[in-house]
Amino acid sequence: MTAYQGVRIADFSQGVAGPMAAMLLGDFAAEVVKVEPPGGDWAKDRPGYLAFNRNKQVVTLEADSAEARRLIAGADVAIFDHAPGRLEALGLDGAALTAEHPHLIHAWMPPYGTSGPWSQLPARHSLLSALMGAAFKQGAYADRPVHLILPVLQYGQAVMGAAAIGSALFERTRSGRGQALTVSGLHGASEVNGPARLLGQPPLPRGIPPGANPRYRLYQCADGEWFFLGTLFTGFYKRALEVAGVGDLFEMFEADMIAARDMLTGIFASRTRAEWLADLQANDVPCAPVGRREAWFAGEVVREAGLRCQFEHPTLGKVAVPAPPAKLSGTPAQVRGLPQPVETPPSWEPRPTPTEKASAGSPLAGVRVLNLGTVIAGAYAGTILANFGAEVIKIEGPEADPFRSDGPQFLLYNRGVRGLGLDLKQPAARALFLELAKDADVVIDNYRLGVRGRLGIDYAALKAVNPKIISCSINAYGTTGARAALPGFDPLLQSEGGMQASQGGADDPVLYTIAVNDVATAGVVAASVIAALNARQRTGEGQEILTSLTAQSLLFQIEEVVDYAGRPANDEGCEDCPGVSALTRFYECADGWIAVACQTFAEASALQSVLGIELGEDALSAPRDGELADRLAAAFAARPREDTALALAAAGAPAAPVRRAAEALEDPWLVENGFPERWEHPRLGPMISARAFADFHRTPGGFRHPTPDLGQHTRGILREAGVPEDRIAELFATGAVFEPAGAALEPAQ
Repeated sequence: MTAYQGVRIADFSQGVAGPMAAMLLGDFAAEVVKVEPPGGDWAKDRPGYLAFNRNKQVVTLEADSAEARRLIAGADVAIFDHAPGRLEALGLDGAALTAEHPHLIHAWMPPYGTSGPWSQLPARHSLLSALMGAAFKQGAYADRPVHLILPVLQYGQAVMGAAAIGSALFERTRSGRGQALTVSGLHGASEVNGPARLLGQPPLPRGIPPGANPRYRLYQCADGEWFFLGTLFTGFYKRALEVAGVGDLFEMFEADMIAARDMLTGIFASRTRAEWLADLQANDVPCAPVGRREAWFAGEVVREAGLRCQFEHPTLGKVAVPAPPAKLSGTPAQVRGLPQPVETPPSWEPRPTPTEKASAGSPLAGVRVLNLGTVIAGAYAGTILANFGAEVIKIEGPEADPFRSDGPQFLLYNRGVRGLGLDLKQPAARALFLELAKDADVVIDNYRLGVRGRLGIDYAALKAVNPKIISCSINAYGTTGARAALPGFDPLLQSEGGMQASQGGADDPVLYTIAVNDVATAGVVAASVIAALNARQRTGEGQEILTSLTAQSLLFQIEEVVDYAGRPANDEGCEDCPGVSALTRFYECADGWIAVACQTFAEASALQSVLGIELGEDALSAPRDGELADRLAAAFAARPREDTALALAAAGAPAAPVRRAAEALEDPWLVENGFPERWEHPRLGPMISARAFADFHRTPGGFRHPTPDLGQHTRGILREAGVPEDRIAELFATGAVFEPAGAALEPAQ
C-alpha cells in the first residue's frame, strides 16, 4: 500500500502549479483524473505537460457538466485554479461543494491571490515574481528587476499544494470531515521567495550575479570555464584558501571581503577548471563545475540516484521525466506512466456522508517533530510543518546551527518552532534524544551520509525505540554512488544542474539569489513527511524518508529537463535578464518598473491599443532586445507604473507593477490578500514576513512561536517530557543540555 492509495482526485487545474501538485499526490498512487475543457489544457503542447500529468487519466469535460459533478461527488479531493469569482459563478467554489459533499477536500490554487485586481491576471510567472519582489531580489549588476528563467514560485506553489492537501486528508481521517483550502501563488511565493525584514533595520543589500561573498561564489578559470566555490562553513573556506596557497591570509580576507574576492578571482584564473576542481575536491572542499541541465539529467549522478524514468509515447517516442523527489521505504512513490487520455471518466461511487468526530484543531495538531536540520533545507522543513500545526522542536548543539544569526533569513527559516539545546556528542544527550523519540512522530536531519549511524540515531535506532517513527534524512547527492558522502550546498546543484548556465544564457553564469534547491527540499520534506503520516494512519507503521538536493535540482526545473527527440528549446537568460521576448519583459516607467507578459494575439492587440503604438505582425516572436523592445521602452518611459499596469490589465494585456522586496511587504494588495504578518521577536523586536503557506478554512494553521534563540526552551521541553528535576539538573551540569543565560518564558502570541 502506498501513501495515498485509494484517494480519488479530480484535477480541474491547468498549466503548472495545480497539475504538479496533483502529480506529487499521484506519484503516491492517488487515482487522479485530470478534467480538461474542450480544447485541452492551455499548456498541453509544452514539454512539462508530460511530467505534470503523469500517472493521470485525462478526460475532456466542461467543469460544471453533470458528468464532472458526478466525478466530484465520488472524489476525495477536487483541485481548481480558477481566478477569484469564477468558481462561484459555476457553483464550484469551496463553500458550495463542501456543503454538498462534506467528505470533500476542495483545493483552490489561484495563480495570484484571492481578491483585488492583480488576482484576475492569467498565470504568468514573471508577473508573480514582479508582484512578490522576487525579480528585484535576484542579484544584478544594475538596479533593475531580473526575469527568472525558471518558474520557481509556481513550482513552490505546487509543492505547498501537495503538502496542504495531504495535511487536510490527514486531518479528515481524525475528524471525519473534509474542508476547503487555498494555496495561492502568493503562498507558493512565500515559501520560495520569503521576503522578510526586521522593522527599523534597512533592507539587506542586493547581491551580484556571481555571488558577493568570496567563499560562496562563481569563479572563472584559465580555460574560460566556471565553477562554484561552496565553502559556506569556515572550515571548508580555510581548506580552500590552503589549496589556493593563501591560507595565511584568512584573517585579512575576513576583514576585507572585496579584497578577498578580487585576489581569489585572480588566483582561480591562473589554472584550468579541471585542475582546480581536482585539487579542491581532493581536499574535501565543496565545489562544482557549471554545466548544462541536459548533461546533468542524462549523467551518472542522476542515474546512480535513480532519478530518471523513461517511457514510450505514441507520437514522441522515448520520453524521459524525473523520478519522484523523495524515497519512502514503506510506501514508495512511483511514476507508472505518461498521461493517458480516456473517453469517459471512471464511474466513482459517491463517497458516503462521513461520521463526524471532534477535530484536533489545525491540520497537523498533535504531530511532534524533532528537527536536527540546519541551514535552510532541514531547518525550514520544520517551519513549514509548524505552520500547518505540528509541534516542532529545533535541536542544536553548543556550536549552534551554522546558519544561525539575528538576520531576517534565519528568523524566517526557523519561525514557529521551539529550541532545545542538546549536545549529541555526549552519551547522556544521545540517550535523552532516544527517549524523546519514543513520544515523537517525526525526526528530520540533514547530516552527511553516515553521521546518523555514528551518533547512534539512524532510522534503525529510532525504530527500535519507536516502531511508528518517521525519520527523514536529507543529503546533497543521494545515498548511493560515488558522491553520496560528499558535502554539498544549494549553489553546487544550481551550478552542475544547469540552473546558473540557463539564467546566464550566452553571458556568464548567474547564481540564483533564491536558494532554489534548499527551499525546494524543505517543501518536499514537509510534503513527504505528511504523506508518511497519512500512510501511518492506514498501516500503523513508520518508515524512513530519503531525499537530496540532487532530487530537487530536477524537481524545480522539471518542465525544463523533460527530454524527447525534437522537444522545443528552453528559454535562456542573459546578464541582468529583462525577459525572454519583447512582450514578456520588464520595462522602466517614470516612477518604477512594469512587467508585461503577453503571449497571445489578443493580448498583444490590447497592449497595442493602450499604448497607442503599432506592434507589427511578428510582435509575439520579437526578441527581448531589438527594435520593438526599444519602442516599447520609449512608450513606457514617461508613463506612471501603477496606472499603466492597471490600464493594461483591464484591457486584457497581462501586466503588473514590479515591487521591490521591502515594498512588497507593505503593498496594500498583498495586505488585502493576507500575505504579510507582523510579529514580535522577544529579543530583536518587530518583524514582518509571510503569514502562511496555505489557508485551511475549517482548521486554520499559523505560527504559534517566534524564532527561538539557541536552546531557549530546553528546560520547559524536558519538563513536558516528564524528565525528573534531579536528572535535568545533572544534564545541565554536564553540558549534555543547555539554555541561554537568563532564559525567560516566551511571550504569548
